Amino acid sequence: MAEASHEGWKVVVSQEWDVLGPFPIHAREQHFLSPSFPLDLSKPIDFNATHPSAYADSGLVGWSKAHSREDGTLEVSFPNIRWESLRATEGWAALQHHSVLRSTLAVYPPAQPNSRTKSPPRLRVNLVQGSFFTVVPTRTPASLLSQEPVPEWHAGNIYDMGRSPSNLVTLPVSPSLSEPTSYDIIVSGDYEIRLFGDPRHDGSNVPKLSINLTVDIEEPLLSITRSPSHDVYSDFVDGWAFGDALGVGLYSVDGWWTVKSAAVSEELAGDIELDVVQQTRLAPGQHRIIPIKLTQTRPVGVEQLKFTLEVSSAKITSSVEIVIPVQNRVHWTTIKDEPYSIKATYFFAASTPTAFIVAPPDEPNAGLPQPPILALHGAGVDIFAHDFWIQAIPRQRRSWIITPTGRTAWGLDWHGPSAQDAWSTVDALYEILNARTEWRPWTMIPNTRVLLMGHSNGGQGAWYIAAKYPDRIVGAVPAAGYIKSQSYVPWVQSRAAHYIDPALRAILDSSLTPDDNDLFLSNLADTPVLAIHGGDDDNVPVWHTREAVSILKTWNPNANVTFREDPGELHWYPSLFNNHQVQSFVSSLLEQSNSKDTPTSKSFTLTVAIPADSGSLHGWSIHSLRVPGRLARLTVVIQEGAVEVRTTNVKGFSIRIGSLPIHARNVPFIFDGQRVELDEGTWKLDDFTLAVSQESGQWTPYSPREISELAPRGRATSILNSVGPLTIVIATKREGPELSAALRLAHNLNVYHKLDAEILDDQEALHRLRQSSLDPGNVVVLEHGPLGEFAKSILGESKTAFCAQGSTLELRGRSLNEPSTAALFLHPHPLHSSSSVFFVYGSDLTGLERGLRLFPIRTGITVPDWIVVGPQADERGAGGVEGAGVWGNDWGWNEAMSAF
Repeated sequence: MAEASHEGWKVVVSQEWDVLGPFPIHAREQHFLSPSFPLDLSKPIDFNATHPSAYADSGLVGWSKAHSREDGTLEVSFPNIRWESLRATEGWAALQHHSVLRSTLAVYPPAQPNSRTKSPPRLRVNLVQGSFFTVVPTRTPASLLSQEPVPEWHAGNIYDMGRSPSNLVTLPVSPSLSEPTSYDIIVSGDYEIRLFGDPRHDGSNVPKLSINLTVDIEEPLLSITRSPSHDVYSDFVDGWAFGDALGVGLYSVDGWWTVKSAAVSEELAGDIELDVVQQTRLAPGQHRIIPIKLTQTRPVGVEQLKFTLEVSSAKITSSVEIVIPVQNRVHWTTIKDEPYSIKATYFFAASTPTAFIVAPPDEPNAGLPQPPILALHGAGVDIFAHDFWIQAIPRQRRSWIITPTGRTAWGLDWHGPSAQDAWSTVDALYEILNARTEWRPWTMIPNTRVLLMGHSNGGQGAWYIAAKYPDRIVGAVPAAGYIKSQSYVPWVQSRAAHYIDPALRAILDSSLTPDDNDLFLSNLADTPVLAIHGGDDDNVPVWHTREAVSILKTWNPNANVTFREDPGELHWYPSLFNNHQVQSFVSSLLEQSNSKDTPTSKSFTLTVAIPADSGSLHGWSIHSLRVPGRLARLTVVIQEGAVEVRTTNVKGFSIRIGSLPIHARNVPFIFDGQRVELDEGTWKLDDFTLAVSQESGQWTPYSPREISELAPRGRATSILNSVGPLTIVIATKREGPELSAALRLAHNLNVYHKLDAEILDDQEALHRLRQSSLDPGNVVVLEHGPLGEFAKSILGESKTAFCAQGSTLELRGRSLNEPSTAALFLHPHPLHSSSSVFFVYGSDLTGLERGLRLFPIRTGITVPDWIVVGPQADERGAGGVEGAGVWGNDWGWNEAMSAF
């Protein structure tokens, strides 16, 4: 029995577990299914029952036993399943499976209760590499007569990411003050190849789920306390901070606390000034990183930064003493022929302190600065805990190496906010180097192009970012990258596929289209690419890179792509980047990067899924789509005497005249057979951009700004791309299911992406809306049952097909008030056109729980712009989706991409 205690309260977790499974699912399907599938937790658990499963010889599986170790590690496997037979036809897909894990925990009351200990304790739960967990009352004959509380599902730390806070769990019913109270803890155990690997690595054919669960009693020593694991700070070089962003991790144990100001210690006064970027409020049970801007007037040589934060609640004003360690580094010119790196900081999305690692060049600029190398790490690599990644790429002569976090060790697979972070670190380094005169000889040009390198998940990210922004890339070196998640481990074991309308499934799958790297490789037909893969890679099979190269050469047989397959090598090996071929490729591209003679094929194709998330190719940009949700392609053919353009699903596009080859100027354009000519004076304007939009079948000239539609981005994941902290709006700040939902969402945003969030109640959000002071970041509205005033105010603008009829949510005349129904949808921000509101609505608490699990916190969750999900999803997954779609231009109804 594993136990923990505080102030007399004690919790003991049984090491005996009941296990039900395995059940076939595909990766991420657990977000649609009930985490307790196939169980209905509103009914007593029958441990003698069997349940259908295609993995078992009999077609049925029952309960078995497992035992955890003292440290909370639980290993679960099913040796009676003929796994080798299953994988012989289905490959890795057959190893993916779901199981339900159940144990008990007992909460013991203090021997002598007092005024402090009479309040029910809260639990601190850490679930590592498990999907979801819930704590529910143990069913007894007496409890069968009462209404059971709706289970609150908490997301586990499935990626085992460091610096992650515990889940804070309020017990569903108060424990007894006179005897132990028993609760069930239910865990959704989901085996994913990306997490646990091929069992053959360990010499076995049987996949083994390995999770770790620890449960403690929260220790409420102070109402607000430090959270040092969340601190963000830079190194100092010659006494100067390498970045002006400083972050302090705080945790509110109890009450609503606002951080108002910072005061530096006397020994640093006059040398350093600290300013809180914005007053930051913490909800009870919330971790936040307080953003502080650091300004220096003189260099410092201290080993610690000491300062005080002023904090206040509704009752008191207090202070928190802060001590931040300082790593002093000598200037990089004094370090030769040995590893040297610097931790830098900046403000992500305007106010979130964020760190990254850079390696400086050996020499200052000689003429125009060379582009930096943007190096994307693999999944699970913590660039601060280990220097493996920054040292994997040899230092360059005149180019910086930049290694961003991608928000966390996994992030969003270098998509969404992870890609946003990568580009932002490039801009941040430019600002840092130009902030000091003595660093400017090593600066970069503004909006510089980059050379992309990446390994494993970072190799996939290199393919992704390069294909999305080809004009910002001088070249790419993707190593051991997979093409897309659905090809890494196919979805052939999908449970939902047996129930869902294929047309509806296609709409759901369209939310993954922007992530499908193979669809966008046309954009790299003229980009220098050196693709690398170990010939015996047993983590990401080598065929992924072979296929990517094949696709690229299909688009352009003369594509500037080289494939290096290293025979006998596995997923990682020391010479992967450190060899003559790679170094020659990299050096050559960096040294020639400022040449104006950029090769352009006579024919090329730009492929775009979401214009707002895509850059230009040879100066050509797609601004809007005829049918959002579908791919758009623009093919340019440069002929003698004309530039011909053929479009597919393109509503508006542009060309920067100065980007055209010299021989393709002063000639007419042929847009889908329509002739468009420019006068001689316009051809002389290199900065002129010709923009056209299709109106009534004709291409009509406009300014680029006029043809850029303010449309949503085709999928719910876009809510993570925010220009500032997210705002979470709930009905009330009182302790209850609404606040619990908001805190769980804020926790997930923190763990998975280090994204900041402020929690507001309906009244305060409505006040800010009416005062036009609602923050510019994206907004998440959590609602269940009757709609609140803030939601009704926004929906009253009739910007989308969702509307409020009284306090009832409706979609196209249908009330969404059936039991256990969830609706999630994007909506225009009421004040800021570049931001969005994301509604997570439940007809009741069960529906709200369903909606929370579908919040797109990970890649691969197929939620487009809007979705309605009913109770059948508990056992049918996406087969329980009742409608879904992608908004049209201007947020209108898009019949071609909607099913309802």
